[in-house]
Amino acid sequence: MIFFHAFIHSIKLPKKNAIFQLNRIGMDIAVIYMLILILLVSIPSFLQYTLTTGDGVAAQLNGFFKIIYFFIFHYLPLSIIIFILLSIIAGIGTLIAKFMDRKLKFSILWKMSVFTTSIPFLFYTIVGIFFPLQDSFLFLFCAYSLLFLVLIITVYPKRRKK
Repeated sequence: MIFFHAFIHSIKLPKKNAIFQLNRIGMDIAVIYMLILILLVSIPSFLQYTLTTGDGVAAQLNGFFKIIYFFIFHYLPLSIIIFILLSIIAGIGTLIAKFMDRKLKFSILWKMSVFTTSIPFLFYTIVGIFFPLQDSFLFLFCAYSLLFLVLIITVYPKRRKK
């Protein structure tokens, strides 16, 4: 249920109420939420992989081993790449927050960058089922996440001067 609420609030970003509701969600939920999103993003590639394996080692494997092979050589590297990109986006967001004089930490911005990926990943999954897409298409969503992260940073108040 918490994942459904997180999804609903992530669609409403960058509204102030959605930002503060997502801010209350724990980091563990955000990481699991991201892994679920990556699993959704992997569905088109998995379908393409299972339907187009013609020859080679992958074609000779039975169904269970094809799933394990796919998760080891597609899902795991994709997860690592996406987590690194989210960390880079959150790092850039930290610099932007410091420049805009907002009191935001890396962990909050990382969590918010996770939730900004909901709409692009869902869009990628839907389009990827009908049209073959490369995983490199996911890099275009970095700009989307960074733009929304800047909009989220502007919602937070400025630091008080002493």
